[in-house]
Amino acid sequence: MDYKHLLATQLGPQLEGVDEATIMELIEYPPNPQMGDLSMPCFKFSKLLRRAPQAIAEELAASWKQHPAVQRVEAVAGYFNVFLQPGHLASSVIGEILEQQDRYGSQNIGQGRNIVIDFSSPNIAKTFHIGHLRSTMIGNAIYKIHEFLGFHCVGINHLGDWGTQFGKLIVAYKLWGEQATVEAEGIGELQRLYIKFHDEAEQNPELENEARLCFVRLEQGDEEAIKLWKWFVEISLKEFEKMYELLGVKFDAYTGESFYNDKMAAIVEELKAKNLLEEDEGAQLVRLDDYNMPPALMIKKDGGTLYHTRDVTAAVYRQATYDFEKCIYVTDAGQSLHFQQWFKVIELMGYDWHNRLVHVPFGKVSLEGAKLSTRKGNVIRLEELLTQAIEKTSEIIEQKNPDLDNKAAIAQEVGVGAIIFSDLSNNRIKDIVFSWEEALNFEGETGPYVQYTHARASSVLRKAGERAAGEELPMKLENHAADVLVNASEQALLKQLYVFKERLEQAAQKLEPSVVSRYLVDLAQSFNRFYHDSPILIEDAALRQARLALVRCTQITIRNGLTLIGLKAPEKM
Repeated sequence: MDYKHLLATQLGPQLEGVDEATIMELIEYPPNPQMGDLSMPCFKFSKLLRRAPQAIAEELAASWKQHPAVQRVEAVAGYFNVFLQPGHLASSVIGEILEQQDRYGSQNIGQGRNIVIDFSSPNIAKTFHIGHLRSTMIGNAIYKIHEFLGFHCVGINHLGDWGTQFGKLIVAYKLWGEQATVEAEGIGELQRLYIKFHDEAEQNPELENEARLCFVRLEQGDEEAIKLWKWFVEISLKEFEKMYELLGVKFDAYTGESFYNDKMAAIVEELKAKNLLEEDEGAQLVRLDDYNMPPALMIKKDGGTLYHTRDVTAAVYRQATYDFEKCIYVTDAGQSLHFQQWFKVIELMGYDWHNRLVHVPFGKVSLEGAKLSTRKGNVIRLEELLTQAIEKTSEIIEQKNPDLDNKAAIAQEVGVGAIIFSDLSNNRIKDIVFSWEEALNFEGETGPYVQYTHARASSVLRKAGERAAGEELPMKLENHAADVLVNASEQALLKQLYVFKERLEQAAQKLEPSVVSRYLVDLAQSFNRFYHDSPILIEDAALRQARLALVRCTQITIRNGLTLIGLKAPEKM
């Protein structure tokens, strides 16, 4: 049952001039159960209704019509507080979860509308490093959450596979590279050549001009340049795919920057036709002075294209191809100005869908203790980070549960999950410092802690099944059985389970996966308090079955939540 909607329906006629949506937005969940299970502050109605908040709350309480879901209502200090019937709450929540199972929390808000999500987007021939983790996992979570809420999602890996850097790499390979070494060492050797180019260019600036000319030849279809470029892309994708497989991430399209190479000329002509392009010392740009932004450079002096050109072209192509409700770009906050600029260019071109373009910025991530990683090119290789996380988890398993089955698989699920959860546990815009101790602490507010709680719930259900000698666990909880779930920890857990759907809506609206990760920590803590306070495998059959149903609901909800942010839910740890 939607209790907020119940309140809004009942209170609406008493609050003349206030719509139900506004009422629902105002309803809160008090932190103290003595203040009710739901509460609505009446202060915002005071001016409209010309009465004191407490008087409004008292009138609402006096006019309240009895309902089987509500035990009582009260007016306190300008708040209208509602106390739910414990049995009704238990029956409603448990019944819904056990009926919907792995669809619990899902909705059809999106009604199949298209959401395009541009995320991860590593640069070809450069190491897949920890900086790519944020875009990859934030984007993956946004994709999964929106899909769960009824949108049709299109995940695009906009690979950095075009630009002057390839002119530099081709020049470096011709001067200092060997095919056998590149084949053997992959991206590591390509990155070494790229770094060497910059070192040498400091002594010989002419190399920069040679690289620019090389990229122009690449854009013009030079056979040798194209062959080398394709080879670099192939080598890079092999390493990237290894990372995506470890992270459990998939894409619907790998349309990188090069995909738009034959589509940019039409966009440049359109900009000219709409009198938006201006020549400046041989370059072509769009002036944005009126919007307090520097100009958006579209064509360089040598005729080469830039990020602005490719991003504008990509957006026009995506709208024509997918007719998106939103096109979401998940990149670091340092690129915010870039997105503001070309979003404005799209608007100036007269496209009415410009306000459907959304930049999702995130803060920097750093690693605590350089000794825990190998740095190449001043970055932290993600492969090494994930490998160390898996190894550290294996050590913990050997210490705590050496007889565990499938130790290697579980170490990977928990180790990789620890890295992902650590990344998603804070508001995405905040800079974060990764800590091994925090991420792999089973008692802290971490991924392993939530996964362990799921494993604990699974363990309880296994033991119950063994004791019941094959009897099926309850798939439904009738009202009379639900009446027994009345103690504080049971009710607190039920209320946490109830708000899962709302938290998913909030995460989608704010494009903020940390809403889900924080919810999962809260749910795990509520379950562990219940587990401590309320013995489950007891003689009282009705209470035992009711508590087992609550355990099963927690297991389902944690699993659903972990899946939506890209983590596995091990049944044993």
